[in-house]
Amino acid sequence: MNEPIIYLDANATTPPDPAVWETVRSVASDCYANPGSTHQLGRKARKSLEESRAISARVLGAQPKEVIFTSGGTESTNLALMGLAATVPPERRTIAITGGEHPATAECADRLVKQGWMKILIPLDANGLIITEQLDQLPWEEIGLAAVIYANNETGVIQNVSQVRRLCEQHQTPWHLDVVQAVGRIPVSFHELGATAASFGVHKAHGPRGIGGLLLKDEVPFVPTAVGGFQEASRRPGTEAVALAAGMSTMLSEWEQQSDSIYKNLQELRDRFERQLEQQISPLMINGRNASRLPNTSNMAFPELEAEAILIGLDLAGICCSLGSACASGSAEPSPVLLAMGVEPQLARSALRFSLHKYLKEAEIDEAVRRIVEVVSRLKDL
Repeated sequence: MNEPIIYLDANATTPPDPAVWETVRSVASDCYANPGSTHQLGRKARKSLEESRAISARVLGAQPKEVIFTSGGTESTNLALMGLAATVPPERRTIAITGGEHPATAECADRLVKQGWMKILIPLDANGLIITEQLDQLPWEEIGLAAVIYANNETGVIQNVSQVRRLCEQHQTPWHLDVVQAVGRIPVSFHELGATAASFGVHKAHGPRGIGGLLLKDEVPFVPTAVGGFQEASRRPGTEAVALAAGMSTMLSEWEQQSDSIYKNLQELRDRFERQLEQQISPLMINGRNASRLPNTSNMAFPELEAEAILIGLDLAGICCSLGSACASGSAEPSPVLLAMGVEPQLARSALRFSLHKYLKEAEIDEAVRRIVEVVSRLKDL
């Protein structure tokens, strides 16, 4: 393979922003002390950490004291769900989640089931949106915890959570919102969304890996899932990653300043990509296309073909994409997200996720289309 690689797997992770890594390098050098230390270098590190917290809170529509730094979205989701679940009385130990959740949420729910909880699946329609008419019919008096993904990591579908918020507030049910894929792609305001907790990371949008956060409403009952330190107001013990937090705040600040142009560019590239493929490949299905989606995400099914065969062919052709969630793409089973949308198992097995990043150019999109068409045509001829 001599052709340059074209990376279309941004929902798994993204190439780093040079300004972000310069911030990480600089702060790692200048603020290397433990931010819990009381000497002057410790205070310097603490000042940097709290500045990063304030920036993160501002961009994400939260108060600084509501920002808990973690290692990323998966840890944040585990921390939120298990920490909130520990406060729920026995008579309400039922968790409600959608069938479109990230494995971090789905497997936390399964762990709670093993601990004696009940699990209810919130139904989705063919576009991956919550069926609000059925939402009202759930046994909310028994539901002690709910969890919803805001922007789906496989289809990019953006969920309308207003009805979930209304019902959770009405029944005093704490609820968690997974905004990992949304941050750096669409505006996210913790207070406007109204969730009890929201997990996020930044490496899907050119921020550093190994850092993320949990937004947790102030004064909400919460039991930490780990012990051994006073850090993050004793809610997440362990020495904080000062340099990574600074890199995250740089990424969020840059996105805040460039959000409109980044969104417009990604959407134009995604639409160009889909339009050209639909013109040249038939049949082709775009999952969730009739819903509001992230500007960069396209989940495509190629009927009569196996996604794994296409994926291998594309890899050999220098195209990086995925079968679905990178946290579960080792599975040979069809995507649970697509199955929850009512997609037939055989069709779900033909689906690939293409997710774009801000550094892509039109010429790369056009070249990616050419290679995809070539691979699909070759497989159809076998």
